[in-house]
Amino acid sequence: MFKLYFTALRSLAVKETNRYLRIWVQTLVPPVITTSLYFVIFGNLIGGRIGEMGGFSYMEFIVPGLIMMSVITSSYANVSSSFFSQKFQKNIEELLVAPVPTHIIIWGFVFGGLGRSILVGTLVTMISLFFVPLHVYSWSIVIITLLMTAILFSLAGLLNGIFAQSFDDVSIVPTFVLQPLTYLGGVFYAISMLPPVWQAISKINPIVYMISGFRYGFLGTIDVPILFSLIILILFISVLYAVCWYLIDRGRGLRS
Repeated sequence: MFKLYFTALRSLAVKETNRYLRIWVQTLVPPVITTSLYFVIFGNLIGGRIGEMGGFSYMEFIVPGLIMMSVITSSYANVSSSFFSQKFQKNIEELLVAPVPTHIIIWGFVFGGLGRSILVGTLVTMISLFFVPLHVYSWSIVIITLLMTAILFSLAGLLNGIFAQSFDDVSIVPTFVLQPLTYLGGVFYAISMLPPVWQAISKINPIVYMISGFRYGFLGTIDVPILFSLIILILFISVLYAVCWYLIDRGRGLRS
């Protein structure tokens, strides 16, 4: 039975991987180009006037945030678009009637988002080497934070795909929710720079903890305790996973 489930999981993961690699011009190139523009504009042109931030050059400071931003966007977009496309084409019904546990279906899509986000994050990191030297304070924190964030937003993208009724619904959340939260999550500035009231408001934003933890892995500087950041990630992953499992298992929004 385990072998059968593993085969099903591998098949789903390979299918999702082949999907984004087949259209790599749409899935891998745009985030790399966009992030490169951020490096040039905010790092080289504006960063020189800002000076240091947290004891590091402004370019070094924003690199972890830009990498994390590309990881968040890629993992979310991959799963939401893929799942909704299969739901729209009625292909998802084949999975629902197959003797495959709901957990396998969820992880099949999550592995697709995880793979794409890691690949995009690696490409963005390689681009950053043209601007600043690689500085890593803790590889374990970098890897753990990246993986957990990619899993979290893959699950969030899956949830979006479940509820979406049209392709417009797939783009609403990234445009009006995800993008503002990311820009306000400390990508281009330190939360500690804000007045106390705005610091408290910013800490309501869960992306603050992801970027802060990822930046700690690179630079050793942090806005919130690293343990608290990891707890927040685990909590959100657990909640989103439970919700996705319940909705898929019940067929909410999936069965005609």
